[in-house]
Amino acid sequence: MQSEAGGRPDAPVAAPAPLFGRDAEMALLDRLLAGAARGRGGALVIRGEPGIGKTALLDAFVGSAAHRDVRVLRAAGVESEASLPYATIHQLLHPVSGTIDALRPGHRSALRSALGLEDGEPDVYAVALAALELVVELSAAGPVALVVDDLHWMDRASGDVLAFLARRIAAEAVVALGATRTVAADDPQRRSGLADLEIGRLGSADAAALLDARAPLLPPAIRRRLLAEAAGSPLALVELPKTAGEGVRPGPVDGALPLNRRLEAAFAARARDLGPRAKVLLLVLAADTTCDLRRLLAAASAAAGIGVGLPDAQEAIDAGLIEAAGAALKFRHPLMRSAVYQQAAVADRLQAHRALAAQLGAAPDRRLWHLAAAALGTDDTLAGELERYAGRARARGATMSAVAALRRAGELTESPPAARSLMLRAAELASEVGARHEVEQLFAAADLTGLGPVEHARLANVLEVVRYPQYRDPLHRVHELTDLAVAAHQAGRPEVSMQLLWRAASRCFFQATGPDTAGARARVAALVDVLAPEPDPQALAILAYTVPEERGREVLQRLRDAPADAGPDAMRFLGGAALVLGDFARSSACTDVAVLDARAQGRLGVLVRLLGGSNWGRLWLGQWDTAHAELTEARALAQETGEAFYAVAAQTSIATITAMRGDLEHATALLDEVAASPLADGMRYIQVALAHARGLIHLFRGDMQDAYTVLARTFDPAEPTYHRYMRWWLVPDLFDAAVGAGRLDEARTLTAELPGLADRVQAPILLVAAQYAAALAAPEEEAAETARVALAGELGRWPVYRARLQVHLGRRLRRRYQSLPARELLRSARDTFDGLGAGPWAEAARAELRAAGEQSRLRVLSAGERLSPQELQIAALAAQGLTNREIAERLFMSHRTVGSHLYRIYPKLGVTRRTQLPAALDTG
Repeated sequence: MQSEAGGRPDAPVAAPAPLFGRDAEMALLDRLLAGAARGRGGALVIRGEPGIGKTALLDAFVGSAAHRDVRVLRAAGVESEASLPYATIHQLLHPVSGTIDALRPGHRSALRSALGLEDGEPDVYAVALAALELVVELSAAGPVALVVDDLHWMDRASGDVLAFLARRIAAEAVVALGATRTVAADDPQRRSGLADLEIGRLGSADAAALLDARAPLLPPAIRRRLLAEAAGSPLALVELPKTAGEGVRPGPVDGALPLNRRLEAAFAARARDLGPRAKVLLLVLAADTTCDLRRLLAAASAAAGIGVGLPDAQEAIDAGLIEAAGAALKFRHPLMRSAVYQQAAVADRLQAHRALAAQLGAAPDRRLWHLAAAALGTDDTLAGELERYAGRARARGATMSAVAALRRAGELTESPPAARSLMLRAAELASEVGARHEVEQLFAAADLTGLGPVEHARLANVLEVVRYPQYRDPLHRVHELTDLAVAAHQAGRPEVSMQLLWRAASRCFFQATGPDTAGARARVAALVDVLAPEPDPQALAILAYTVPEERGREVLQRLRDAPADAGPDAMRFLGGAALVLGDFARSSACTDVAVLDARAQGRLGVLVRLLGGSNWGRLWLGQWDTAHAELTEARALAQETGEAFYAVAAQTSIATITAMRGDLEHATALLDEVAASPLADGMRYIQVALAHARGLIHLFRGDMQDAYTVLARTFDPAEPTYHRYMRWWLVPDLFDAAVGAGRLDEARTLTAELPGLADRVQAPILLVAAQYAAALAAPEEEAAETARVALAGELGRWPVYRARLQVHLGRRLRRRYQSLPARELLRSARDTFDGLGAGPWAEAARAELRAAGEQSRLRVLSAGERLSPQELQIAALAAQGLTNREIAERLFMSHRTVGSHLYRIYPKLGVTRRTQLPAALDTG
């Protein structure tokens, strides 16, 4: 077995020291290794306080891997490299970097760019997918273990890559194990969603056994005192006896200082006893724990003003503070590093960083960060270098490294306006990747007084991302955003103004949807007309969101005239405009273009918003299989990327599909989870979607009065489920309930505006709703003809509504003893519903057919019902002719995982070959 770490193959793995009190933990780690050997991977994060024995567990795991012939790649987060893009990934994969060239061109380029081996601008998730492919290819020759210590000091880009990889190795011969300090439940570090193992202090018996093994000759009194002081901390049990024997007593038993502080004090005391050259060596090592030995000694010599050599290093080794690690030195524990660094005088620390910078000419990024650490006061030249570095980091997909550089550049900038601009830019970048916690930290440290109109507008734009729910009066917020947009426009920044109008428009559609919003919406639209006399895609989206009733027809016409090759960013806006107006076919077509681009670029954040927020239309179009698969993917990716709101939005639509397919209990449970989420509070479009799904559930259960009540509330401005435009989308369901509840007159009154609105706007969903309502509300003598007209019009192109209206018309014809035409309509409806997997409606059609004298065959489950959402995506792509590797790249998984899924898909669909998939999916 080859164990590789930090780019240097280690010596053969020595047997680790025995662990006390960790039998259960080691059994769990052994199960992970055994699973990887059988091709069933897994991932685990070990959490615990400093000194609790996390690294010891990792060492023991590596030792076990050696006996199982598992290849180990090992790395550790380093505090001094936390702002260097992909530093930990570079450390982890450097031993196998020679295999990168064997990857496919796109993956090869992404990974080489991330590691600084070539120029490029890969998204972090494109890098992650490349890393996944690399590791999976390695595992073809035998199991692979990825072991990463000190995750809390890992750079953000590496963290995103490793979390992505760890979530996708369940079907691979790969195990990922990390260790990190315990953090609060709401800390961003917890976002990965990976399984974790919290390890605690040792029990009294195990603590005593460890102390006796490490210090067997302690006098009883000192032994009792140390056991009390250590309180089960393995590090304390190992290290405190070394100081107790030298007259350096740990703190009092009453715990005046926390244990870790007492340990640091003990380590600092040990360091103070060293000679001056050894002290400087330790400080330089503490400032950069990854520095190679040659540069380390040179930097220490420069900082000390006298030669520092190996004898000085040996002195620190003999003191038990550092140890040799291949051709480098490392602290025996992070607390030893922090003790050395914190006790040093500020001037000495700055000198250490300057000395290191002087030795790192061949590593310009590391050199720059040491210069930044050595700077006192302002330094505009250095700030400029950091700003340029931020640009390079951003281009490599390492957004949070760019944020750190911009923040430090702002601290070093003399001009307050320039410093504020840099801080705002840092906040803007952090908000782009959903780093809300980091944005709040930036704001807490920044001087935000004296902002100009453009800076105020930029700040407001960021706040719309990180503090969206905190603005409890959405209409007031729309006015605020519009005022700021006006000021930004007057200051000569129309692009900033347009961005704020987009934020205001989003609130107009998602939250401020009441009848009292007309003035605010019109004001936004008027300013858009000033900024974009010939509306671009973003301007069209703003108009669609704010004035759909007044300008919807104009916007729809412009959407029809828009070029098909407008580009992915334009397509996102065009798709959004079509979606909110109710042209779902156009919305899906535009969004599909943007989705393909987001997949190709590895832009998971964009992909989540597209899949989670733009799939409503497919529900009305009857494209449930595609919608369910993409929404399930969106929900999973949203949890990965921290886009929690889109997980809620996706689940709402998943619940609606689940209800329409007949699993009413599961649908109700999903809806209850959404309703309980604070992210759904005040979001009118979520609330109206919840009402829609609950109304359907009542319909399917035969509770017509309850169904009508729930759906009718969406037309009451005083209700939280009211939405001035989306309510019209629910009209067919409202009329179904009204027919069953005997409340057609009430429904006619509620929807009296709809025919005129549909005629004026010409939005497809409004036309369908108006035609459906007219058919159900028509007098008996006109009902059949009205329904036939509707079926021949726009409604007839929408399978769900066509089949539902066919059932209504078939029922009426049956009751008038016109059995033959009734059966024809009901058969068509039954077959449509069977194809959709719409169980409740299919059974309703069968019941009407039985009443008309015809028995139906048993319903065959559709492909969408026999396969999981992810299996359906894979099967559909395979049916289109994509290879396993192409499918893997599109769905962000390994090609071996795709193969494993196809192995299970074939028998579910009753096929044996890839070429049979199109027919199976078409007939399923």
